[in-house]
Amino acid sequence: MLTRRDTLVGGLCALAFPRIEAALAAQLSYALSAREVAPGTYVVIGKREYFTMANGGDIVNVAFVDTKDGAVVIDTGSSKRYGLAFRQLVERTIGKDIVRVYNTHHHPDHFLGNQAFDPGVIASTEQVTKNIDAEGEMLAENLYRLLGDWMRGTHAVTPGVVVADGEEKIGDHRFELIELKGHTSSDLVILDKSTGILFAGDLAFLDRAATTPHASISDWQESLDALSKVPHKVLIPGHGEPDGEGRAIDQTRDYLAWLSRTLEQAVKNGLDMTEVMSIQIPERFQSVALAREELERSVAHLYPGLEDRLLPYIGQGESQAL
Repeated sequence: MLTRRDTLVGGLCALAFPRIEAALAAQLSYALSAREVAPGTYVVIGKREYFTMANGGDIVNVAFVDTKDGAVVIDTGSSKRYGLAFRQLVERTIGKDIVRVYNTHHHPDHFLGNQAFDPGVIASTEQVTKNIDAEGEMLAENLYRLLGDWMRGTHAVTPGVVVADGEEKIGDHRFELIELKGHTSSDLVILDKSTGILFAGDLAFLDRAATTPHASISDWQESLDALSKVPHKVLIPGHGEPDGEGRAIDQTRDYLAWLSRTLEQAVKNGLDMTEVMSIQIPERFQSVALAREELERSVAHLYPGLEDRLLPYIGQGESQAL
């Protein structure tokens, strides 16, 4: 059965205007390039932006590792089109089969490229798999509304392999898998013990404001504490530059602490959501990309539930932390 994603404007144009369709396809192409951050370890750095037609959803960091047995991929991008471009980049760069793909969590920019890969090698936690099953198609539809023809033919593909905390040896690399939570209900972190590269997914952002549509800030802060204790040389955040100085964890922790305090105080002061969205952002976050936009989105995500927990009701017990 066809969905709207299969019959976009570009597809309709193709029925009557094949040349227009060909030109459109040429325009909607990703110019992906990989940066080597350790021997045989490559990262594609996404733009520090929100989803737009101009960027086509190229806003996330994805990565791949060259092992003796083949390529290991971390996250797959925002669409089928992105996933195909990413797969071609992996194959062109190292010339080996892809033997494992990890999805760090169920946000659409991290897994909607799964269609480009064999589901039998895609792995994530049990909870991430359930989240993709439950929300994947809805998330794809939402991105269709934002990205239009970039999303044509994109559908949610669930990981075919469930993993848990532990170590997976692939070729000459040992990958430690760590399940945390906070950004979502399950966030898979991958440490390549052979190189010291830590793939943190969206538990860590750098110079790009954190997103919170499925967040528990208290859980997230605990996970950042745990993440800071994992020995590593370079951390790859879900968004932002590779980090060898600990800035990503520190900045994300600082931002979340400020956000939590600010929203709680706003509830206590009786501010409505519109007033909270216009609160002044501290100078140290002024240079963080999308700080204002993500504050507004976080207010929409978190404020109603926070009001329910913190505003006094007859018989209500002590308020809970955000």
